[in-house]
Amino acid sequence: MIVAHLDLDAFFAAVEELENPELRHVPLVVGGDPQGRGVVCTANYVARRYGIGSAMSCAEARRRCPTGVFVRPRHTLYRDYSRELWSIVREMVPIVEQAGIDEGYLDLGEVAPAFDDARALAETVQAVVRARTRLSCSLGVGTSKVVAKIASDRRKPGGLTVVRPGREAAFLAPLPLRLLPGIGPRADEKLRAAGIETIGDLAALGEDDPLLRGKVGSMLHERARGIDPRQLELSTERISISQEETFPQDVGETERLHDELRRMSARLSELLRARGKTARTVTTKIRYPDFSIRTRSTSLPVGTDDAARIGELACALLDRALRDRPGPLRLVGVGVSGLAEHAQLSLV
Repeated sequence: MIVAHLDLDAFFAAVEELENPELRHVPLVVGGDPQGRGVVCTANYVARRYGIGSAMSCAEARRRCPTGVFVRPRHTLYRDYSRELWSIVREMVPIVEQAGIDEGYLDLGEVAPAFDDARALAETVQAVVRARTRLSCSLGVGTSKVVAKIASDRRKPGGLTVVRPGREAAFLAPLPLRLLPGIGPRADEKLRAAGIETIGDLAALGEDDPLLRGKVGSMLHERARGIDPRQLELSTERISISQEETFPQDVGETERLHDELRRMSARLSELLRARGKTARTVTTKIRYPDFSIRTRSTSLPVGTDDAARIGELACALLDRALRDRPGPLRLVGVGVSGLAEHAQLSLV
């Protein structure tokens, strides 16, 4: 298996910087109220120079960096960017396990059977993500999920680390124990008390060592040696269908944007009917020239596969979005979700 772990760099902060470029060069913290009991969700790399990190209290972050800018998280906006990112990734690597809004595993072996090819594909993924979303991501490539995940964090931001077959144990050995997935604070404390401080120390224990009792101990021992038999967890049911168009030049004419949405809606109607499905939710997606993304959605009481109805809703959602923020668009798209089997009438 050749698997990659993709991790977006300081994702929430990166989105806020895209939405407001003035934030790019200041210490930025996304989290709660620094005057209250809020905690840090993430911080940009300028703020991290002050020792600010996730899960730290915002009050402590403010103490470390009094000049920092604090913004509240906007999870709906982050989900919009996340959906865009993973849609792009799946164009290049069809088999993906999305492990969170900002991270996931890619089965590179399906499209790049050799490690040199896998490295080239990982570099392509990074470049395309950067070009189409202006987001930075780091990737780790290895023979297992645990190695790929640890590798993705080695050269942040925007790094790529490839661990070739046979090098897993050597790569992991010098790293701190807490970097191994499955080692929490209590396990770390217990192992350190026994003189186990690195992943290599754990790997060197004998299989019958008392510290490795039970299934969890055995699993951690294997992971410390780079052994991880887990496969990617995939959803086999397609939960949405979408179409989108990136224009060669920005488009501001509402009539043309409506025409594009109706054309896409007709295509979605064909796809729904071919699958015997209806959809309850219609979503319109737009991207402005500065690459910022907006989506608007509406849901029906009963699913539809009607092209005219989907197009009508998509155009109304576009108009609503443009009332909130007018301007020409770089991209427009429409998607349908809430898919269900097409209801069949029966005569009794």
